[in-house]
Amino acid sequence: MKEMLAKIRENAALEISAINIDSEEAKNLLEDARVKYLGKKGELTSVLRGMGGLSPEMRPVIGQVSNEVREFIEKEVEEKKNLIAQRETARRLEKEVIDVTMPGKRNTSGRLHPLTQVLTEIEDIFIGLGFEIAEGPEVELDYYNFEALNIPKNHPARDTQDTFYINDNIVLRTQTSPMQIRVMEKTKPPIRIIAPGRVYRSDAVDATHSPLFHQIEGLVIDKGVTMADLKGSLELFAKKLYGEDAVIRFRPHHFPFTEPSAEVDICCFSCGGKGCRLCKGEGWIEILGAGMVHPKVLETCGVDPKEYSGFAFGLGLERIVMRRFDINDMRLLYENDLRFLKQF
Repeated sequence: MKEMLAKIRENAALEISAINIDSEEAKNLLEDARVKYLGKKGELTSVLRGMGGLSPEMRPVIGQVSNEVREFIEKEVEEKKNLIAQRETARRLEKEVIDVTMPGKRNTSGRLHPLTQVLTEIEDIFIGLGFEIAEGPEVELDYYNFEALNIPKNHPARDTQDTFYINDNIVLRTQTSPMQIRVMEKTKPPIRIIAPGRVYRSDAVDATHSPLFHQIEGLVIDKGVTMADLKGSLELFAKKLYGEDAVIRFRPHHFPFTEPSAEVDICCFSCGGKGCRLCKGEGWIEILGAGMVHPKVLETCGVDPKEYSGFAFGLGLERIVMRRFDINDMRLLYENDLRFLKQF
């Protein structure tokens, strides 16, 4: 049995020493050798299983020899393992050498789209005034998009909105005004919300029109709300957005879901009202539509118009952004041209 143990030691030493540390398989070959000689079914274990047939005098002798063989093989394996690890480290260092004389790579950071920049600013202004943000579906029922807003079938206002119909009862929303109805149906007054989001109209694409654009709807419902509250809120909004010198004016208009209604203009911030290219010589720039919520709309949502009143307004985000950054073509906002977007 001593001869068998000596042979195992000799074979293990030869096999382990023959492993090339530069080989990609060196680790696997070393592990195979360890298992071959020291594993549960290894050669050394097989020999030791035969110790039961030895005389009591020979058992301690063979046991000592087998321990020496095991320790020898384990030492050989560990030394080879260290050599392999050192070689792997050396190879990795060779591949990962950094030439400090090479120019560095510039990390380019992203930035918010101009639409997102201005939307965030507008949201912050209204949140500061106590408004909450409400969101709703872009694929809308005809009832919410038109009928509940006092725009029944065959109403002329439907023709001016060039609606995308999915079927007779489902449309791509033409405005964010349906959120007025959805919020009033689920929330008891007082209500103070803005509803930003995408809207869709079948418009030809040009410098000032797009089939997809963004609106921000505002709604306030409470006891004793008047036109003065609307005017004061929008004046404060304009001053926060355009500066303390901003001046707005109301012009009579008609919207089916508000009564009275008004178009809201801001004094041209480029010429101060004298007339210039930006305001097309008028001295004023239209920024949004507004008015007092129509009593019929309140009744449709289960709100008593004798007890509550409110105002609503809607503004086009693209129009605000184009005026803010002096952009003359709406299409630039959607083309994802980095040369254009990096300016903001």
